Parts: sequence; C-alpha cells; structure tokens
Amino acid sequence: MSAATTSVPADARPVDRPLTANRLPKWAPAAIAAGSIALGCGIGLVGGLESKLQWGLISAILFLGISYGLAAQVEGRRQAKDRFATSLVWVAFILAVIPLLALITYTVQQGAEVVDSYFLTHSMKGVRYSGPGGGIYHALIGTMQQVLLATLMAAPIGLLTAVYLVEYGRGTLAKAVTFFVDVMTGVPSIVAGLFILSLWNIALGFSYSGFSGSLALAILMMPVVVRSTEEMLKLVPNELREASYALGVPKWKTILRIVLPTAIGGITTGVMLAVARITGETAPVMMLVFGADIINTNPFEGPQQSLPMYIWQQYAMVNNDFGYARAWGAALVLIAFVMALNLIARGIARWRSPKGGH
Repeated sequence: MSAATTSVPADARPVDRPLTANRLPKWAPAAIAAGSIALGCGIGLVGGLESKLQWGLISAILFLGISYGLAAQVEGRRQAKDRFATSLVWVAFILAVIPLLALITYTVQQGAEVVDSYFLTHSMKGVRYSGPGGGIYHALIGTMQQVLLATLMAAPIGLLTAVYLVEYGRGTLAKAVTFFVDVMTGVPSIVAGLFILSLWNIALGFSYSGFSGSLALAILMMPVVVRSTEEMLKLVPNELREASYALGVPKWKTILRIVLPTAIGGITTGVMLAVARITGETAPVMMLVFGADIINTNPFEGPQQSLPMYIWQQYAMVNNDFGYARAWGAALVLIAFVMALNLIARGIARWRSPKGGH
C-alpha cells in the first residue's frame, strides 16, 4: 500500500478543539464575588458575628468554593483548578491591600485637619504640650538631614561592596562578606542604636546629635543597598563585559562606563527603597538623637528632632486630644514622604528601563 493511500484512523487524528466547549461567561467572576459577599454578610448577621473581618473571610472562602464548583460543573476539573488558583491570587491580593488602604484612609481622616502651612512651618518651641498649636518643622528638618547623612554614608559603601561581590569577589573573603551582609539584613534597629551608643557616644565621648542617629541608620541601610545593587549588577549581560574586554578596555573602566550605567536605574531604585525603609525608624533616634522642641539645623551638635520620635512623643507622652491630633498629622506627613520616595524610585526605574526593542 502506497503512502498516498494510507489512511489515518479517526481516533488518531489531532483534535483542534478545547477540552470542553462550555465556558463560564466573562461576568461570572464578578457575579460570584458579589453573591459571595452578600451570602457572607448574611451568614455573619445570622450567626451574630460582630467582626467585619470574619464576614470578609467567610465571603472569601465562599468565593473560592463557588468558583471552583461552578467551573468544575461547566468547564471541567482542569479548568476549575486554573480558576481556583486565579481566584486564590486575587483573594490574597485583596487581603493584603485592605489593611494598607484602611491605614492610609484612617491616617488621612485623622491628620488632614491638622496639616496646614502653619503646622509645616512651625516648631514646638514655647508651645504647651497640653494645649493647641505647634508644628513639625523642626522634626521635618531633622528627619531630612539624618536620612541624607545616612544615605551619603551607606550608599557609596553599599555600592562598592556590591561591585566587589559581583565583579571581583572570589573565595573565602567574598563568602564572609556575603554572610555578614545577610546577618546585617536581619539586625534589629535597636541593636544598631546600641552599637553606635556604645562606640560613638560612650567610648569616644561624642554627645547626642542627628549625626549619631545617622550612623545607626546607615548601618540599617547598607545591607539593603548591597543586596539590591548586587542583584541589579548580576542582571547586566556578560556579553557587554566581554565585548568591552575584547576592545582592550580595563576592567575598572568597563565597570565604570558599561556595567554601572546599564544598571543605574535598578541601583537608584534600591537606594530609594532603602531610604524609605530607614525614614520611619524610631528606636535608634530615641537613643542617639534624643529629641528637641526647637529648630536645630546643625545635625553635628546638640539634640535634634525627627518625625518618628515626634509622633511617639505626642501620642504616648502628651496623651491628650491635642497631642493625638499632632501625632496623626505628623504620621500623615511621614507616610506622604515615604510614598513620594517610592514613586520617585519607580519613576527612575521606568525612565532608565529599556524602551521597546526585540
């Protein structure tokens, strides 16, 4: 029998159709979510559950179960598993976002009434803690100076350490540096503050100042910069390095002219995120900066205020409505400052990322 007349059995031919032709409509997930929320709220009311969090968890479980059940009946178990995984991701995302949105919303509600031009341009000098008035200008100045000094110390050291680990690090020394960077990543902020207090203030005899706090913040910032920079440098293709070496360019110049400019977007993003991480630290500032009600623009001499410590003082020590209002206003400004740093980091990353191409 010739090849031209060879017949292929019908059951052996490829099937050019999906496993099942039935599909849930596109609006089904939204309808299931709405029904699950309504049913979860009903169960919560009937069961006498006072916590809205319990209502939400019941609704989430119902959403997952109903989504899987309907998809299994209509589309088959294989597609139902895919929908279940997608629904689980959405539920986890919503559960993570809700506390953040609730925190931001509540902070805005509590602090928006206080934050104005007077609040941002005046200090607590001569203001009674038990009465109205006062602002955060001295704390805002202190936070910016302390974070700037910490960044000036931590960013270059972290960058050079990451360059060493990626470009030069081999053997025992590189393993030791990597190990200590990992250890420093998990060091509590209070430990960094105690170290600087023992070394800088007690052993060397320096007084409380914004610079003392910056030293502790730099210790907390360095491992974050090292790790983020290291990962960005590893993403630079080796072909770029090899092409530069083939042209006779020295290794140090290749790193300076090729590797770092290629990864500068990710490096800057990592540094900005590290800055955002240390901006809200309170423990080192309480031990080393000491706090002050007056405007101190010299971070190298005398106590200085910061936003995290100002919030703690107004909320925990003042303990009245005026203190609570000032604390929430400062918290709103601090959140806005950290969010601005994150937005700047994302903007730099997008600006420096490759555009288009194949």
